[in-house]
This record gives sequence, C-alpha cells and structure tokens, in this order.
Amino acid sequence: MDKKLLEILVCPVTKGPLHYDKENQELISRSARLAYPIREGIPVMLEDEARPISDEEAEKLK
Repeated sequence: MDKKLLEILVCPVTKGPLHYDKENQELISRSARLAYPIREGIPVMLEDEARPISDEEAEKLK
C-alpha cells in the first residue's frame, strides 16, 4: 500500500483516519468499526463493501 495514498485516504463514513492491516489487506476505521477491503492493490472505499470489525479487533489497533 502506497504510504502517500494512505495519508490522504479517510473513512468515508466518519472522515477519520484509517489503519492499514497488511496481513488481511484491509483499511480499518476504528471509529466506524469497519474494515474496507483492498482488492488487487486498490482500496474499495464503499460502506456496502466494508465488513464490521469486532471490539477485539478495534482494541488491537490502539
């Protein structure tokens, strides 16, 4: 994931920061409790495509 791209992307729901999960190829919004997939190197920033994350997953990002 390009670091410059990650710096400018924000959660489309909360407009908050995103955290890159390299292992799962997702961008995670702690505030929205959503994980946006990265497919073929392209972030899919659609709320309908995001999966909800658990409290445990959100805690790991702190």
